[in-house]
Amino acid sequence: LPAATPTDGRYFRRPADAIRHPRRTAAGSKRSRVPLVAAMLLTLVSCFFPRNPSWWRRRTALEKVLTLISVVCGVAVVALIISLLTVVLTDRIQSESSSSSAQPLTAGRRGKALNKHPNTVVDSGKSAENICLTPGCIHSASKALEQMDQEVEPCDDFYNYACGKFVKETVIPDEKVSVNTFSVIGDRLQQQLRSLVSEEISDSEATPFKLAKNLYKLCMNKTRIEEKGIKPLLDIHEVLGGWPVLKGDSWDLDSSWSWVKSVKDFRNNGYSTDYFFDFSIGSDLKNSTRRIIDTDQASLGISREYLVKGMENPIVSAYYNYMVDMAVLLGADEERAKRELLDSLNFEMALANISLPNEKRRNATALYNPMTVKEFQQRYPYTDWLEYFNAILKDTGIVIGEEEVIIVSVPTFMEQLGPLLQNTPKRVMANYVMWRISGFSSFFLTEKLRKRQLQYSTALSGKQEQEPRWKECVDITSGSLPISVGALYIRKYFREDSKRAALDMVNDIKSVFVDILKKVDWMDEVTRVSALEKVSTMATHIGYPDELMDDAKIAEYYKDLEFQPDSTYLNTILYMNKFGTTKAFKKLRIAVNKTDWITHSRPAIVNAFYSSIENSIQFPAGILQGQFFSYDRPKYMNYGAIGFVIGHEITHGFDDQGRQFDKNGNLVDWWQSDTKTAYLEKARCIIEQYGNYTEPNVKLNLNGINTQGENIADNGGIKEAYYAYRRWTEKNGPEQRLPGLNLSPEQMFWLSAAQTWCSVYRPETMKMRITTGVHSPGQFRVLGPMSNMHEFAKDFNCPVGSPMNPEHKCEVW
Repeated sequence: LPAATPTDGRYFRRPADAIRHPRRTAAGSKRSRVPLVAAMLLTLVSCFFPRNPSWWRRRTALEKVLTLISVVCGVAVVALIISLLTVVLTDRIQSESSSSSAQPLTAGRRGKALNKHPNTVVDSGKSAENICLTPGCIHSASKALEQMDQEVEPCDDFYNYACGKFVKETVIPDEKVSVNTFSVIGDRLQQQLRSLVSEEISDSEATPFKLAKNLYKLCMNKTRIEEKGIKPLLDIHEVLGGWPVLKGDSWDLDSSWSWVKSVKDFRNNGYSTDYFFDFSIGSDLKNSTRRIIDTDQASLGISREYLVKGMENPIVSAYYNYMVDMAVLLGADEERAKRELLDSLNFEMALANISLPNEKRRNATALYNPMTVKEFQQRYPYTDWLEYFNAILKDTGIVIGEEEVIIVSVPTFMEQLGPLLQNTPKRVMANYVMWRISGFSSFFLTEKLRKRQLQYSTALSGKQEQEPRWKECVDITSGSLPISVGALYIRKYFREDSKRAALDMVNDIKSVFVDILKKVDWMDEVTRVSALEKVSTMATHIGYPDELMDDAKIAEYYKDLEFQPDSTYLNTILYMNKFGTTKAFKKLRIAVNKTDWITHSRPAIVNAFYSSIENSIQFPAGILQGQFFSYDRPKYMNYGAIGFVIGHEITHGFDDQGRQFDKNGNLVDWWQSDTKTAYLEKARCIIEQYGNYTEPNVKLNLNGINTQGENIADNGGIKEAYYAYRRWTEKNGPEQRLPGLNLSPEQMFWLSAAQTWCSVYRPETMKMRITTGVHSPGQFRVLGPMSNMHEFAKDFNCPVGSPMNPEHKCEVW
């Protein structure tokens, strides 16, 4: 997923009397509620304070304290009663006024003739009985109203109708780059995780949980980190041969240094091996039951999209200044750093220029180029590849031969990498890779280094301050030990009834998608049968795997990981990195188990996933809460929020990338030619629609190609969720509406879906998101899908040609 007004002119406003005379009763009389409230308060006071003043003097101190507490509680109860009365009576005023005196208008703000009528619900004649007043409903209504701007026309801009107040009133904290539904729930999740990992360690608890708590404490011990200073990193430099820009003329490894040896040393010390080109173990795309070695283009320090623009780009310039300043902080001469690191930056820009842009990486077949190690050696003879690969796999117990088949994702990159490596001075390359490990390491060192890192982050994303230390340490702990932390989380905070309810929704929405596949008129029958098989075999993972309740299984997974109390924070992070990399590389000879519990053991995360290799959808426990899901509110709220997300993930199996894989997760072209042509034409409509959207604050157009997969999933997802909700009401009957919102259940579905994407971004982050991301900004995840839905226009009576009901609509599914 890793990104969302009532009315003027067209719809009936709240009656003017209800605004100006809040004390009137539903019947319209002017009898005030104040005497009633005063009487209640006087009665309460008289109960606790008799007229005889000596009564109070005779009370003990404890009795006086208890009496005052009772009075405060009593006042709180009265206040709650008054609040409920206000909600009920105001809503009743709206209902009766709408049904008795409202007249349809014939012109909107722009003078267009409109077909208007009130936003009614079923059983409108009994509207008072049709209002849900449970705590869950009152809370949902309150949260919805907090975010809406009811001065915006729904048919003009539904995003600002649903989220306008949120956008206007939300202040982004200095330590954040954005605020949205995900981050709000994420903040709550962080608090929950903090309560778990900050607990005192018990001798009796399982070792994996001790690991998590020890890591959190190590991270929180800023005093010890400052005492160690930069020495942990400088010691690592020495092990790796030194950073030339720090060593100056004393760096004498120019003759013996090699990029191959540096990668081997990085692997042995817990650093990435992907600075020159990417090496990984993954599923074989054409036989997803086995694993295979995959090589790909290099992992860069900043996005390719910036680096290819050169030093004229402000982000690249900020990156260069960051490189220089970090080297100086670690002991380099500033002028030498400027000179030598500019050469290293030019090397990194050269790596970027021989890399494929994201727009050309959406065709999985083009990235699937198998060959043996022997063939690889013949094509790219600039090092001994068999020796190299076996060195990377050294501590896994696996040895490969020259007949081992590997995948080359970007052959052109590997072809051009050889001459680049051969023509670049060793000192330049050594400076580059040592900068990369130093930039990574600085995050785990002193405040002085971290403040310089923040300065760069401000240029990149607009963030003004470091987040509180405890939040950072919670993220590090849960990211490094996700299974341990996830197990702690679900045992204390996850509700099993949420899991069952979410599964029911998944089945409902899948059933709707099956019906859509049966009805699309552009798909031939052969392709249709394969598509139906794919959705019917799509696996579902909700909440967490049962194994997370088994301490023995978790302990077995972490058995080779031991906490070293004398180790520094940086060294501990590197130790765990090496553990994780070795675990991943050891899987090369292990057959793929698509239901493996370890793969689905990150429940403490606010996100959802589709895996094309597994043909599976996953909804971790962390997302089944808050704005997305609650067991005690109307179904239209859940179908609009988590239902939208569920439909989105299902549709990923049939977006421009997911459609390339069959029901078994294999890269197979199962589409007949005419159907594929029709699909691509429909996808082209989505590309053009979103490519024509301009983000108003930063004046950038969206990248319709890079975002097409997410946009197709959004458009299909909202449609499936809406149809599933209508089907639910057909079986179970209409739901009550929420107090204070004169909206039908169908309209509330759309509101819930839109408010899922309420968001505010810093301008720098918005620019970065549009330039490098695959998700459209929140407002376009609302405006795009909903303007393509005839059902939305019908539910809100939007005239043809209005912004939310354009004549030309895009539809893939």
